[in-house]
Amino acid sequence: MAAGEKSVAGEARRSAASSAGARPSRGEDCLSAGSSRHPGGTGAPALEAQRLTLSWDQEHVVVRDINVEVASGEVCCLVGRSGCGKTTILHALAGLTTPMSGRVLLRGEDVTGRPGRVSYMLQKDLLLPSRRIIDNVCLPLVLAGARRSEARAKAEPLFERFGLAGCELKWPSELSGGMRQRAAFLRTYLMGADVTLLDEPFSALDAITRTEVRQWFVEVAAELGLSALVITHDVDEAVSMSSRIYVLSGAPAAGEPSHVAGTVSVNRVASENFELTDEYLTAKREVMALLG
Repeated sequence: MAAGEKSVAGEARRSAASSAGARPSRGEDCLSAGSSRHPGGTGAPALEAQRLTLSWDQEHVVVRDINVEVASGEVCCLVGRSGCGKTTILHALAGLTTPMSGRVLLRGEDVTGRPGRVSYMLQKDLLLPSRRIIDNVCLPLVLAGARRSEARAKAEPLFERFGLAGCELKWPSELSGGMRQRAAFLRTYLMGADVTLLDEPFSALDAITRTEVRQWFVEVAAELGLSALVITHDVDEAVSMSSRIYVLSGAPAAGEPSHVAGTVSVNRVASENFELTDEYLTAKREVMALLG
């Protein structure tokens, strides 16, 4: 394995490892597993951050006293300017860092500072260039101890639903950016955790592809009853993807810790052309006003 691929492989394994202890990885039954959740986001909280205060080095506070909640079957967004601490929050929610104060609850259980309880999708797709797509998406299953043949058998039925039919034996270099992100999301889903964290997953895509993949994600998330928190600095992305938006305000680099300036509920009245509705524009204006 070349040095560059070793680096990619390491990052991919760390991403997969962030949910390795959550529960057995999903297999061919994962579509039915989603049906026990609440697609409308009306269930009990799946993930909660209670009064989290986070720092870079236990001295310089980045985020102060924030509260975030994701209901079962709900997709929420955390939106804020670059450098406001969004990824720092995601690291704490994933148990990769320990907060100065506050706690993280997963379905009521205190999981503060405990990695391996949620799925985590990074900005880069981190597909291994020397592995075919089927083997890339099977990585969480293999890391969990499944044999290659078993992992493939469990992942293959999902390719059509994730818009990847016919791509099983292709190499990453043969796929477009949007298709690579679909593969990365399927790999993340196969990690098997109840809650998924996504760190600006569509930021590297061109505008047209980004819109298409966002719409696809909304449809898949609703079908699977996915509980997810997406961070972004794109207001349109936040409004188009989520039912609730947490708006971060602050400038940690200037000594002003970020905080949740407000929460915007999105009244999704249509699945198609939602961006053209008054409800969409109203939510966007509210978010922009909170960003200041």
